[in-house]
Amino acid sequence: MARPRALFLLGFLVLGLLPSEAGKILTVSSLELEMKKTSYQVISWHVHEDHEKDMKKYLDFIMTEALQSREAHENLVKAMEQLGTRCSHLLKRSDIMHSLKNENFDLVFVEVLDFCSFLLAEKLGKPFVSLLPTPFGSADFGLPSPLSYVPVYQSLLTDRMDFWGRVKNFLMFFDFSMKNWKIYSTFDNTIKEHFPEGSRPVLSHLQKKAELWFVNSDFAFEFARPLLPNTVYVGGLTAKPVKPLPPEFEHFIAKFGDSGFVLVALGSMVSTYQSQEALMEMNNAFTRLSQGVIWSCKCLHWPKDIQLATNVKIVDWLPQNDLLAHPRIRLFVTHGGMNSVMEAIQHGVPMVGIPVLSDQHENVVRIEVKNLGVSLQLKQLKAEMLALKMKQVIEDKRYKSAAVAASIIRHSHPLTPAQRLVGWIDHILQTGGAAHLKPYALQQPWHEQYLLDVFLFLLLVTLVTVWLFGKLLGMAARWLCGTRKLKEA
Repeated sequence: MARPRALFLLGFLVLGLLPSEAGKILTVSSLELEMKKTSYQVISWHVHEDHEKDMKKYLDFIMTEALQSREAHENLVKAMEQLGTRCSHLLKRSDIMHSLKNENFDLVFVEVLDFCSFLLAEKLGKPFVSLLPTPFGSADFGLPSPLSYVPVYQSLLTDRMDFWGRVKNFLMFFDFSMKNWKIYSTFDNTIKEHFPEGSRPVLSHLQKKAELWFVNSDFAFEFARPLLPNTVYVGGLTAKPVKPLPPEFEHFIAKFGDSGFVLVALGSMVSTYQSQEALMEMNNAFTRLSQGVIWSCKCLHWPKDIQLATNVKIVDWLPQNDLLAHPRIRLFVTHGGMNSVMEAIQHGVPMVGIPVLSDQHENVVRIEVKNLGVSLQLKQLKAEMLALKMKQVIEDKRYKSAAVAASIIRHSHPLTPAQRLVGWIDHILQTGGAAHLKPYALQQPWHEQYLLDVFLFLLLVTLVTVWLFGKLLGMAARWLCGTRKLKEA
């Protein structure tokens, strides 16, 4: 029996953050449980230089605004318009499209932040599964989401809302729906250009068409909420076996003995855009610690007029997973990216979260609620405050205990994330799809799903019944009055 072949589509949005990179599609020849020698083909293409410049301009502005703790939704919409243009450019490439059709893949993997991958899967006419790299709510794929205890994405609420929290969550639902509609509409021209009238897909409907949804999270981190059978947690999917640290890191850690060390990694984007003022404040905060500090920070960006603290080691790159697994680590200062959070939970390391972009704020809310650490907003990034937060997490053992408890939950699954992913993929390939895992609700119009037609019918029946009852009472009253008058006469 031939092994299944899958097409992997990388998100353009992620690649768009690196303007020097061309968009890429990875095609993988087989799905296997163990990492073996697997052949794959890389198909790349380039868009016009002006398009890349426009994309970089909008992304730079989004990042700059985020570092100033300001929302830049309009620029996100403009960046998505650029991605729509890039998608149109790909769909016009008959050589690439013919090549993909001729490969005759069994299944397509798409990443939810890249709308083009949904359109490409639809164009190829192939079933697809989707990966959600962010918290729930960033994509609507039909999960039951009671607003009484399921926080709307970007509301920064928890599952334990008081009355005003529920009011905020209800209003945020409409605000987020409008923003989502605006983002979806950025691909309208691309859809009109490449799909014939009468069979044009709707992006929000395409998301619900996925056979399976793999969510990059874990029960140890997410709020408990209703899930559908085709929703599978695979948080920690990118986790790798721990390797020995390079000597330069071991020698540095050894200098601080039992005091241990703090790992600081705020992501490549923050390292690129971070201001000198922020670097100075962080450096001053680290001088107040008795621990060593290993800091992922571009050495070329380090200001010459700032003296690096004696207990700090800055490096362009660090083996994050291996450092988090080290027995002497005391704290992880992170931007709250999902993969970083999953690695910290994997190894039971408490955190100080300094969120910058979208889902990172949601992740840091969960870090605090789960008692895995504390948060610090960028606008609060002062040496005294950062030092206070770090010492709080290091010295209060409750954070370490909660992190270890989350790690136990994370490790106690009967199957690894990779085994869950591959097992479910095998299941739907053997059964011809995941129709048996999807409720009929995904095909219902919204007014049926929320029983609005039923409520309207019952309301009309009630009103008609009350009206008829009123009429009957009126007739009875008039009859009684008429009878009384006859008797009196």
